[in-house]
Amino acid sequence: MRITLNVWRQAGTNAKGDLVTYQLDDVSPDMSFLEMLDVLNENLNAKGEEPVAFDSDCREGICGTCGVVINGIPHGPEVTTTCQLHMRSFSDGDEITVEPWRATAFPVLKDLVVDKSAFDRIIAAGGFISANTGAAPEAHSQLVPKRNADRAFQAAACIGCGACVAACPNASAMLFMGAKITHLGEMPQGQPERWSRVVTMVNQHDSEGFGGCQNVGSCSAACPKEIPLDVISTLNGDVRAARRHL
Repeated sequence: MRITLNVWRQAGTNAKGDLVTYQLDDVSPDMSFLEMLDVLNENLNAKGEEPVAFDSDCREGICGTCGVVINGIPHGPEVTTTCQLHMRSFSDGDEITVEPWRATAFPVLKDLVVDKSAFDRIIAAGGFISANTGAAPEAHSQLVPKRNADRAFQAAACIGCGACVAACPNASAMLFMGAKITHLGEMPQGQPERWSRVVTMVNQHDSEGFGGCQNVGSCSAACPKEIPLDVISTLNGDVRAARRHL
């Protein structure tokens, strides 16, 4: 396959960025998108040029590290992570534009790499359970209804990739935060800190510069783990309930 790439190049957070065009003439349809970028960087290294900086880690679709915007869509045309997107999703002769996540809370560090530590600070603000439960209890000592367990597992599938932020016209992280709130809120271990958790996490979200949710739904549509939009409703419900409990 012959592919034309328009790749965002930016030397640093405060530097001016621009799209730079590259040509790849021998792309296998069986390559992953990141493997294709590896080939681009090998070519650039061979020419003595600066390779394109991009993030990756597991390359198995489970860590959320690799996200980029491909032709205006976070992670590209398939509902999956960038590392699991393959070049067979494109056609010979295609022109592909590759950009970083676009959000005030995700400043560009270099090229396609953004700083997503705002997510870490949201989790540090309350996305955890601190109650000491002692030794591991017997598995069936505290029964959890299947509906609650299923929903907790569904929400826990969030990998914090940031595609929801990149897809949202307001760069809101409400889907990410809603997934964390729902995951912990459906389990009995998450109840003691339920109301303080949602307040501190929402306050941190807003202080990081993320926008507000307008229920557009593009966040859930772009989510590679298909986190449902109703976790945001759960988040909003907990915010309202917290006003009564705190």
